[in-house]
Amino acid sequence: MLIKTDISSDFLNLFTKIFENESLEGGNRLNVFMLKISNNQFNYGNLSEELENALITYALSRHTCNELIEQKKFGNLASQAREKLRRAKSNTGELGELLLYCLLESHLHAPKLLTKLELKTASNEYVKGADGVHLLKIGDASYQMVFGESKLHGDLKSGIISAFESIKTMLDNDLDKMRYEVHLVNTNLLKETVSEDSYEILKKILIPSENDENLNLDNSFGVFLGFDISMSDDERRVSNAEFRTNISEKVKSSINKIVPTINELLKKNEFIGYNFYFYILPFSDLDKTRSEIINRLKK
Repeated sequence: MLIKTDISSDFLNLFTKIFENESLEGGNRLNVFMLKISNNQFNYGNLSEELENALITYALSRHTCNELIEQKKFGNLASQAREKLRRAKSNTGELGELLLYCLLESHLHAPKLLTKLELKTASNEYVKGADGVHLLKIGDASYQMVFGESKLHGDLKSGIISAFESIKTMLDNDLDKMRYEVHLVNTNLLKETVSEDSYEILKKILIPSENDENLNLDNSFGVFLGFDISMSDDERRVSNAEFRTNISEKVKSSINKIVPTINELLKKNEFIGYNFYFYILPFSDLDKTRSEIINRLKK
């Protein structure tokens, strides 16, 4: 492994898998997870606790993390990571970005190269471009640079359309967004703490002037979509077992309705030749939940 992942597969224990690696148009993959349920509601407490830990390696470069650990400045790890987050009132996207990072590392096993939050120098600063960039090993000499795109939107269809529009913008040759993202990765490569041998291989994969003709690199997209799933008081007034069954079926129904839309978008010419890895997660009262989790992470 050239770069290790920081989020282990244990992160997935927070979820029930509704669909895993389900096939989509063009050989792309769909994963739908649902937070485990306690007392007829999603267990956001356990999620928040895990995200508090994940925020450190998401928001800070590996070099910074290792340096602070070596100096035994453990409190600084958490405080510097928290300082990067915007306040909950104006923070509509960073929860999705953090969840995408966790899922790409724990499920796809694609370690991060760079995250948008890592580049921020102030909590109110907005950094354009992909939410994160990860490296996925496909074979002995084949790799994918996975560009992250996350959307938290009450309506799942609107979130999907918005995500594809953002990716289309990134692929627009006139704007040259992809080249800019690759440049960011290259210029920040030295911030990653890797062995000298790994660093030389990474240069050959990622830096055009260093490319090895025997190595193949393609671009792909990791997409996280959070959406609202309603839970009325009447729906919650059933046994725990019945509620788990009902909410699982409700999520499945929502996804089955939206898969044709995803497949139609994937058929568009501008997306041919790219791999997509979708991660979808339902929330109850999305806006309130997002705000509460961000407030906890900020504290």
